[in-house]
Amino acid sequence: MSYIKNNNLKINSVLYEFINEKVIPGTNVKSDEFWNKFEKAVHELAPINKNLIEKREIIQKEIDKWHKSKKDKDFNKREYTDFLKSIYYISEEKEDFKIETSDVDQEIASIAGPQLVVPVDNARYALNAANARWGSLYDALYGTDVIPGDKGENFNEDRAKKVITYVRNFLDEAAPIIDISWKEITSIKVKDSDIVFFSTNKESYLKDKKQFIGFNGKKDNPTSVLIKNNNLHIDILIDSNHKIGKSDKASISDIIIESALSTIIDNEDSVAAVDGEDKVKCYRNWLGLMKGDLTANMEKNGKKFVRKLNPNRNYISKDGKKISLHGRALLLNRNVGHLMTNPAIILKDGTEIPEGIMDAFVSTLCALHDFKNQKNSRTGSVYIVKPKMHGPEEVAFTNKLFAKVEEVLGIKKYSIKVGIMDEERRTTVNLKECIRQVKNRIVFINTGFLDRTGDEMHTSFESGPMIFKGEMKKSTWLNTYENWNVDIGLSCGFSGKAQIGKGMWAMPDQMANMMEQKIGHPKSGANCAWVPSPTAATLHSMHYHKIDVFKEQDKIKSRSKAKLEDILEIPKADRPNWPMDDINRELENNAQGILGYVVRWVDQGVGCSKVPDINNVGLMEDRATLRISSQHIANWLHHGVCKKDQVMDVMKKMAKIVDDQNKNDPSYQKMSDNFEKSIAFSAACDLVFKGRVQPSGYTEPLLHQKRLEKKSSV
Repeated sequence: MSYIKNNNLKINSVLYEFINEKVIPGTNVKSDEFWNKFEKAVHELAPINKNLIEKREIIQKEIDKWHKSKKDKDFNKREYTDFLKSIYYISEEKEDFKIETSDVDQEIASIAGPQLVVPVDNARYALNAANARWGSLYDALYGTDVIPGDKGENFNEDRAKKVITYVRNFLDEAAPIIDISWKEITSIKVKDSDIVFFSTNKESYLKDKKQFIGFNGKKDNPTSVLIKNNNLHIDILIDSNHKIGKSDKASISDIIIESALSTIIDNEDSVAAVDGEDKVKCYRNWLGLMKGDLTANMEKNGKKFVRKLNPNRNYISKDGKKISLHGRALLLNRNVGHLMTNPAIILKDGTEIPEGIMDAFVSTLCALHDFKNQKNSRTGSVYIVKPKMHGPEEVAFTNKLFAKVEEVLGIKKYSIKVGIMDEERRTTVNLKECIRQVKNRIVFINTGFLDRTGDEMHTSFESGPMIFKGEMKKSTWLNTYENWNVDIGLSCGFSGKAQIGKGMWAMPDQMANMMEQKIGHPKSGANCAWVPSPTAATLHSMHYHKIDVFKEQDKIKSRSKAKLEDILEIPKADRPNWPMDDINRELENNAQGILGYVVRWVDQGVGCSKVPDINNVGLMEDRATLRISSQHIANWLHHGVCKKDQVMDVMKKMAKIVDDQNKNDPSYQKMSDNFEKSIAFSAACDLVFKGRVQPSGYTEPLLHQKRLEKKSSV
């Protein structure tokens, strides 16, 4: 790498030039002043960051020692809880409080709906996700298994009719008309300040006339009418010349609904960014989103075109005034956590910069462009989701970091809003006190099964062998954790002010199952939940028309609260005596998931993709998948459930299966041709066989090492 010396920093030349030539121009920041203040801030913050990581290790060793001392003794949960308090793993809970965050965009505060997560290093994906604010309900249904049967290669008229019937039934529920069904209407017009529906013998109106918001075209011949339900818009397009509209008795050609209200642009688990050049690729796309000028060259059906950010959607209100609705999802930036460092910048003592510190400064520096043009936030905020924090002290450090960024860049205090990923056990048990540390900037809490289970296993590693992964989802601690997160968020005043989120639906090809199951998220009181694609966002949006989340939250406030003692229910097996066939099946499932993801990460630098599982079901995978699977095998090895040779045999067997699953990828490099020389295979093995000693069970240190090794070998 080429470095440029600036004060006490050595900065990757590509990063240095990018910041000076692309990011800073157009802001009120002066280059020399920025680097001077940045250097001082980094050297102030880096030692604190390092001490917090060391504290994690100290606490973990204390927990390991306690579990070892209790071997072969009956587990006493009260004694365990008292011990965790004695080592400050569980903090003292203080008085009740409400969050005080201000200047929050309505997509976070007052509208409930789907949320996308997309890797920042892929401009096309990022643009698709940003533009997924609005989606065609007809297309989403026609192209997925929500409508049964094969759609075929050519237009399937029978399938299209089923789609239209499905949507009319949805509209009957979301925006009912007096006395008639949407299936009966023959035309739509606007009269005075009302929308009028005509059927064979009569005209009718919406049961709730306030749902009519606006239209396009002429009142007696509108090209679209805009309806609102549960704060979400439905745009009904009318075109008698359109292929669908000409065969529809009301000339409705499509239904466009608000879909992904917000999108997390991810710098963390879904990207493979290990050096300065990788980070610039990520930062460049974020800068383009903040400036509003990001583009990607595309080709579809043999036609080349340039994808851009969608403009706003304009309408005429029922009172004749102009309405402009935001055309894009509100974008949040997920930075990396506190653990990793990056060789993009070298500090005065020769160590690498903590990557999370670098992310915070550069993400916000890019967002200064949005403060001017308001292409994203209309309230002057930048939203940073912070993952993998362990407890209140680490959240307090994030607050200090963001305050320092605001000071260096000369922006208003609390302009940087924070989202807490509740995915570490020490954050869960102290969630209220974590929120307190950022009560003036918190906008988001979220649960995540994969990372949270990975940390659950690593924290309690010495307590015994863990239950099967499939059993985890039914375990006491997990169900309590999901309720606890909502309970704490509501008690801290999140309703109407901040997001309470739920995790990802990982199977993008199984939308019928998603439509059956994921309605559980808004019912649980979550005003946002993750989906794997724009299509999934459009479909999941229907759940928020069916469920008024804010009313659900009001009900939940009065329920019995989740109990800490149930969260501390360790998911270990009680003297397991499992059949070897069951053990091998679990090992194979874990190993295949690890290998299928790692081989793309290490060899191709792909941090998120649809990876076929052991049953060839495509799953949207990111780094969290590795943490749970590698920790699970490592735990079983440690407790003698399986042996090293047995696991290695399984790894080789699964590597051949993964190779076969990727045989149609021309850039794929097979692992099984030479196990000893495959860096990807060795990375997967290290994640398992060195999993016990990885910090908090994280996969990043080994993955970064192996990816750098791969890059240097090319």
